Amino acid sequence: MLSINTTSAATAATTTTTVAPFSSLLPKPKPHSLTPSNFKVQPLPLSTSSKFLTQLPIPESIRSSAAVAVPPLNLKSRLRNGDTLYGLFLLSFSPTLAEIAALAGYDFVVVDMEHGPGSIRDALPCIHALAAANTAAILRVPESTAVWAKKALDLGPQGIMFPMIDTAQSARQVVSFCRYPPDGLRGAAHPIVRASKYGFDDGYIGNYLDELLIMCQVESEEGVANAGEIAAVDGVDCMQMGPLDLSASLGYLWDPGNKKVREALREAERKVLDSRNDDVESGAYLAGFATPFSGAKDMRSRGYHMVSGGADIGLFRSAAAEDVIAFKTSVSESDEEEEKDCDDKYWSE
Repeated sequence: MLSINTTSAATAATTTTTVAPFSSLLPKPKPHSLTPSNFKVQPLPLSTSSKFLTQLPIPESIRSSAAVAVPPLNLKSRLRNGDTLYGLFLLSFSPTLAEIAALAGYDFVVVDMEHGPGSIRDALPCIHALAAANTAAILRVPESTAVWAKKALDLGPQGIMFPMIDTAQSARQVVSFCRYPPDGLRGAAHPIVRASKYGFDDGYIGNYLDELLIMCQVESEEGVANAGEIAAVDGVDCMQMGPLDLSASLGYLWDPGNKKVREALREAERKVLDSRNDDVESGAYLAGFATPFSGAKDMRSRGYHMVSGGADIGLFRSAAAEDVIAFKTSVSESDEEEEKDCDDKYWSE
């Protein structure tokens, strides 16, 4: 306790005032929930590539409540339910446009690292934006290699898309990139990557393949010839048709709507559909782009279960061009009317 001497001017008497210590005025802290009795250390397994990483113990009380909310059904489950999913390709790597696309109601958004300018680091904020709006993210890797697959999968997308898959052998190879040893070649850092919720998801190793949609792109003449065998490879969930690269492969780069290109697409579609056996959930689903010569409604009638309506860059380009044209047209019409009014007034005088 503190004692303070004060002197009155009238009586010059000395009195003593008692003041409580400052610490007693503060609210009493609540006892911390992480006491030694409930702080249970659960060691996480280390891969050989991450053996020097420090593993922080995660209490049971936190672990069970740390999982991020996810949609009731993922893409794979929705396809098995017979849904037709509609999506968009994101090439701008803008988290804002990704969020707008999600809020607009797209079932999935493909973050395109093959043709977009962004990398893994740029893709992550887009995935965050999509997850916040409860929309599935698919990552299209720049090339079908183990390194790109590992980095993409560690971000935790619902799907991964591999370009230029021409043979069943290359399809088996990319599937192996998505599986941990001994079944595959995927590098292991599961205790600390986003895919496992940074280690909070105890069940990740046991169910990661149940939730991952593996997509192979058929976009060459060779790929069309082998489409049936590719679709039948164990682990290939979806076959994405690539009409632009296919038209280039067939010699019609400037004419993707050419009859021969459309015939090749129909051939690949038939082979993929023939590979499916819904009774035992085998074979691959059809996915593709809506085009002026093959609209979304037509694709659905032909057996497509995943349709992409376009890309964010294309949608913005079209909207911007239409906006400018509308303005210039209205200004031109206004000028003509004003000129006509002036002429009439001049001659009337």
